[in-house]
Amino acid sequence: MKFLLTAINAKYIHSNLAVYSLRASALAQTAGRRVPAQAQPAPGALGAASAPPDFGEPPALQGKAVIELAEFTINHRTEEILREIYLRKPDVLLFSCYIWNIVYVRELAENCRKIMPEVPIWLGGPEVSYDAEETLRENPAVDGILCGEGEETFRLLAECCAAGQADTEHLAEIPGLVFREPQGSAERRPEGRAAVLGEAQQTAQAAAGRPIRVNPPAPLPDLNSLPFPYADLAGFENRIIYYESSRGCPFSCSYCLSSIDKSVRFRDAEKVCRELQFFLNRRVPQVKFVDRTFNCRKSHAMAIWTYILEHDNGITNFHFEIEAELLDAEELELLGRMRPGLVQLEIGVQSANPKTLEAVRRKTDLDKLEKIVGQIRSGRNIHQHLDLIAGLPFENYESFGHSFDRVFAMKPEQLQLGFLKVLKGAPMQEDARKYGLQWRFQPPYEVLSTPWLPFSDILRLKMIEEMVEIYYNSLQFGKTLEQLIPRFSSAFAFFENLAVYYGERQSGQKSSRVRKYELLLDFAAEYFPEEKDRYRELLTVDYYLRERAKARPSFAPDETPYKEELRRIRRLAPGETHVEALTGEGAALLRGEKAEAGENRGPVYLIFDYEKRSPLTGDAGLSWWEEEPKR
Repeated sequence: MKFLLTAINAKYIHSNLAVYSLRASALAQTAGRRVPAQAQPAPGALGAASAPPDFGEPPALQGKAVIELAEFTINHRTEEILREIYLRKPDVLLFSCYIWNIVYVRELAENCRKIMPEVPIWLGGPEVSYDAEETLRENPAVDGILCGEGEETFRLLAECCAAGQADTEHLAEIPGLVFREPQGSAERRPEGRAAVLGEAQQTAQAAAGRPIRVNPPAPLPDLNSLPFPYADLAGFENRIIYYESSRGCPFSCSYCLSSIDKSVRFRDAEKVCRELQFFLNRRVPQVKFVDRTFNCRKSHAMAIWTYILEHDNGITNFHFEIEAELLDAEELELLGRMRPGLVQLEIGVQSANPKTLEAVRRKTDLDKLEKIVGQIRSGRNIHQHLDLIAGLPFENYESFGHSFDRVFAMKPEQLQLGFLKVLKGAPMQEDARKYGLQWRFQPPYEVLSTPWLPFSDILRLKMIEEMVEIYYNSLQFGKTLEQLIPRFSSAFAFFENLAVYYGERQSGQKSSRVRKYELLLDFAAEYFPEEKDRYRELLTVDYYLRERAKARPSFAPDETPYKEELRRIRRLAPGETHVEALTGEGAALLRGEKAEAGENRGPVYLIFDYEKRSPLTGDAGLSWWEEEPKR
């Protein structure tokens, strides 16, 4: 019997931890589902290969079941996904459901029922767990739903199906299931996979009339009993690996599903470190922890961060979502010793409006948060990603602008401007009605307007979000923005004006990389026409910091007067480099000198070294030519 666990991710670079964990749990060797005992390498043997996890089949599934994974993205056409599922010939089909893929899953389930009427279809995941019974009524093609944390539920379901016991009596004994009572062979005909339309319609009608059973919820598993989810890393060469060392969150933020259960369960730190060594030995580029608040238990965070520091392979990056205010001097000192690029931190701020924070049940000491973020930034070794949410209660356009400016002043490497999503089951669903928020009733349940923020302001913030993503979060315009943003009354005012300018000239059209630089130059020249040459030079520097381009960009200064000298320096410059000549204010600013509008200082030859990129920004190493390259 073949089970096909199907995931539809938001992007190719993403992966779905849930389906890997379900497969590993179902195929673990014993009822305790032991963790693979990968030996910690001896000192000096960091690069030695560790044994992969052991996924031997338990007796209940021995020779009776195959569990396969199928991962797609929302960019795949549904007909392509449907074709792949059909050709994989599953006997039981399961989908992992989230707000970004549920529309695709519903369509796929309906069409899979038409072409494979004999194949049971099950759903699981946060998007269907809260209102499973209603979801079944609305989707007659679906046979059942695995609610909550599904490892044990799926294992029992797989054993039940493999033993030919997927009847009401046996399914009713599996905690965490909500299902339609099966009706036997008359409904599904095992002799044929292809079905005529009339047969599929009869199947759907029969399903709609079958009673729905709601089993008791499954007990929360001990995380130490769950196996390591990755049997190998084939297919992960260009993707993020997701990992969890805890489940739950101690905080009560009303917009988050984790606020429903405040308990936090941890995987033993020693097990975690053994499993992280599996990634370190294979020199994977990034491991992203999905823990809701990684540092909510200091001893746990310190043990893992210490291991990462002591076993750094020089390549792997680890991403953590943390509560910055919980960090103390000992933790900050440890983080300060990390290799640049070893760790990156995501910190949710959400708002700087005290009334808003109180309304969403966040207890935030913004002064302390600013101090800690500043201390981390001063180490110049950790990428920080700070989050804001628009559309929260009591936050109007002006208030959000103040929140934006306060967070922007903390100088994170990335500032994510998100919009409130009123998730099913989260406390915000009830609060949204209380406060008079309007939101989409279809995924992704995003806010449309509030008594403080009309839809027109939501649209303005959407354009500002786009500008932040293009010009700030891309890290491609750092030198230019460093000089340009302070010329406006605030950072928010800069992005606000840029959004209007961009919208008038480029809205709805895709911009090439060079076109984005040209638009920013034109924007700067419109506000500060006498300084256009300064921004032309700064943008040229930004351009070559990120890419050794073969074609010279249209906005770059004319290098004709310096061609001979450039040719001579390029012959002497080592490795993967580019040499650029600048003569005006931009060159002076880069050297920390005072610059005057229209000032010409003679040529400065900049050397961009692409073998010495910053692990935080991706910028090439930058130096300038004097008598020999200054490093």
